[in-house]
Amino acid sequence: MKKKIFIAVLIILLILILIFLGLFIVDTKRMKEGKPVVFSTWGRNYSINGVDSGNNTNGNQQTDEIQFALTMDDKIDKDTAWCGTFQLIWNDLKNDLAKQDIVFNEYPDMEVVKNLNKGSFTTDDISENSYYKTYGHPTIELKNQIENAIKEKFNETSDILDDFQWSDSNLSDYILYCMLKKEFKFPVAFKTLESGKFANKYNDIEYFGLEKNSEEQIRSQVEVLYYKNDDEFVVKLKTEQNDEVILAKGIDGNTFNEIYNNIVENEKQYDGDRTFTASDELKVPKLDFDEKRRLNEVENKVFSFSDGMTYEIDKALQTIEFELDEEGGKIESEAAMSIKTTAMLPEKVKERKLYLDDEFTIFLKETDKDIPYFAAMINDITKFE
Repeated sequence: MKKKIFIAVLIILLILILIFLGLFIVDTKRMKEGKPVVFSTWGRNYSINGVDSGNNTNGNQQTDEIQFALTMDDKIDKDTAWCGTFQLIWNDLKNDLAKQDIVFNEYPDMEVVKNLNKGSFTTDDISENSYYKTYGHPTIELKNQIENAIKEKFNETSDILDDFQWSDSNLSDYILYCMLKKEFKFPVAFKTLESGKFANKYNDIEYFGLEKNSEEQIRSQVEVLYYKNDDEFVVKLKTEQNDEVILAKGIDGNTFNEIYNNIVENEKQYDGDRTFTASDELKVPKLDFDEKRRLNEVENKVFSFSDGMTYEIDKALQTIEFELDEEGGKIESEAAMSIKTTAMLPEKVKERKLYLDDEFTIFLKETDKDIPYFAAMINDITKFE
């Protein structure tokens, strides 16, 4: 009898070992590919989109904050924002310093790094007066240079420079920095609408827009790029500056690029009325959020320069501040990272209700550019107020 019990216990232990071995193999592979783990990070310092993937006691990732996408090609879920500042400093890291694609030694297939290496957003996609960027060795002189430059160009101070080490560092180390700032006004202020619901579960949300029979002067600053029905449409709000606010509801896509490309394709094929008519209505929630994220999915990963020197990203930070109301909007974003050397190597619709009162996506781009410089997917409106 005892022998049978011993054999049964032994079989159970072997089965458990095989299960945990399988989970270890799966999680190791997913971490190398930059994907969320299934069970645990197995003691490794690893995260996706700044969210710890393995130390949550209930097994769920933290979802009560706005997530940052690092590129327009990253897979996105609900309540995610992207701005091109981190891509701009990554471009400098890759092109000017490493002089080759960045490949993390232990995570060669990390998807977010592959997307960053594409460099799909560059300084060609935004006017020079809207950004400032630089890089150099971490010294007090460089910090002062950055502070003076953003004060002179944008009349702004930094929210992230003090988070980095500027003295007692190796002169082979680097800090890369970028600030982007845009402000825009609508030619005529939209009307403040009555507060209401969003997605039938968030109450007292402030809206702006247009009611029926609004004046032609204010209607002319709205263009309908695509309309299928009241749950699938795209509108563009024109500004006094060289900026466009593109608002999309019901447009599918797993990445911001997929959504935006679908917008462009739908616009090309749309032969309906693009004029915002007197019978149309527009309803847009006011947005106001200011987020700061530690981009630890790219931190503490070793990679090489073309000259054979090995480095690791010691710290990476990004901020995104965005406001949108009846008068206009503002976008401000900073990104910085420090790298350290290491010893390791239809037909016309008469009435259309363009209510952005449920999940929607917003893009900002300059009129004469093809690629946006900001995007956000909004599901839980309370996070963006």
